[in-house]
Amino acid sequence: MSPRRRRGTILLVLIAVACVGVAIDQGAKALALARLTPGQPIPLVSDIFQLQLLRNSGAAFSAGSGMTMVFSILALVVLLAVIVAVVPRVRSMFWAIVVGLGLAGVAGNFIDRLVRSPGPFQGHVIDFLALKHFAVFNVADVFLTTAAVLIVLDAVFFKIDFNGDRSDSSDNGQATD
Repeated sequence: MSPRRRRGTILLVLIAVACVGVAIDQGAKALALARLTPGQPIPLVSDIFQLQLLRNSGAAFSAGSGMTMVFSILALVVLLAVIVAVVPRVRSMFWAIVVGLGLAGVAGNFIDRLVRSPGPFQGHVIDFLALKHFAVFNVADVFLTTAAVLIVLDAVFFKIDFNGDRSDSSDNGQATD
């Protein structure tokens, strides 16, 4: 496959992962809003894992509830920075998937902040997946966490750069930074 065609395929995968991820997240949130009632959790695995509808004006673990506008602007800045500075550098399937998942996560929660009540840039994120003694979160959060875990695993074990090369390649005995 030619480098240009391979690059196109990788970009297509990144965009597809991000778009499908956003669609899954927003679809799951729409279902949660239609089927769940705040304060009435539905046990899935005993009381360990439940469906529990919450509207979160803050960040993870509801931190910074009064800073919704700040989180909205920060999410927009992150989205734009990744699209402008990271996406053009991605040339490996691994990073296409990781960046796509990260974009899906940030975009999914950003969409909530744009379109949900009480209004644009102040909307509350819809959370509905609850783990006992942990947090209530959503599908976008799962995508963000998965991307973060893959980044850590890459840093510790694989060391794949955006081009798909291993920085500690044992093929030729030379490190590529």
